[in-house]
Amino acid sequence: MKIIFMGTPDFAVGTLEALIEAGHEITLVVSQPDKPKGRGHELIPTPVKEVALAHGLRICQPVRVRDEAAVETLENTDADVIVVAAFGQLLPKSILTMKPYGCINVHGSLLPKYRGAAPIQWAVIDGEEESGVTIMQMDEGLDTGDMLLKAAIPLEPKETGGTLFEKLSALGASLCVEALAKLEEGTLTPEKQGESPTAYAKMLTKDMGRLDWSRPAKELERQIRGFNPWPSAYTELLGKTLKIWDADVCEEEQTGNVCGEIVRVSKDAVYVACKKGLLRINELQLQGKKRMDTAAFLRGYHLESGTVLG
Repeated sequence: MKIIFMGTPDFAVGTLEALIEAGHEITLVVSQPDKPKGRGHELIPTPVKEVALAHGLRICQPVRVRDEAAVETLENTDADVIVVAAFGQLLPKSILTMKPYGCINVHGSLLPKYRGAAPIQWAVIDGEEESGVTIMQMDEGLDTGDMLLKAAIPLEPKETGGTLFEKLSALGASLCVEALAKLEEGTLTPEKQGESPTAYAKMLTKDMGRLDWSRPAKELERQIRGFNPWPSAYTELLGKTLKIWDADVCEEEQTGNVCGEIVRVSKDAVYVACKKGLLRINELQLQGKKRMDTAAFLRGYHLESGTVLG
């Protein structure tokens, strides 16, 4: 098939590469504009653009894809279908209906669950037992189009936002190739979504990573995993930011402890009081220091019971 591919971050890279490997002709790659990074504010190409450049593909980076010039570029590009994977902009009806097979989206959740910008991380944060990928026929709603193909995977006990991201990126790539083959054969049966049983998976921000010790330990442990590697979960230790990278839940109850209080310190862990249960901190990173396991941290930093985090 002749395909216009629209995508921006790492999640979309696998799908673009899989489409190329499957022999599809990518007639245009549309990605978000390059962004400045670092002290020198050097413009850094998006991950999808890097792949497109490596394969010598034609690239378009509109600030607004609904602008007249961008729409005209798409109209004048020969394609059977537009494949969208984490592009980052809403598409108008004029683009959705432009090509014979419309726009097909690779979404990192089992729709209708977790419509929105960060479905992968919220599945971990909410304690879902499984997640997956849905190939969807896009409409004008936000992730509300008919479902064409779905695949599920279980979440591991120590699943993080990062590990699930990698798994679903690979799953989405293979599922998209399969969906396009069936679409061309006419063997797909679109399925309506219905109402979503979960909250909108809103985009993550750095301030969401702050740990609220008045919540149960099991919720904080999931927050730590969901926000790993970005934006990371954190608290404060004596005026400095303390990132928490790995922790376990201890069901034992403490009485008389303030939420956030360090209940005890062992040679390889720090135990912190929560609203319910304790959080055993296994890996952390103090502001200005490297990420390390708690045992290594405690060899160079003295922590006492009774210290309150946050």
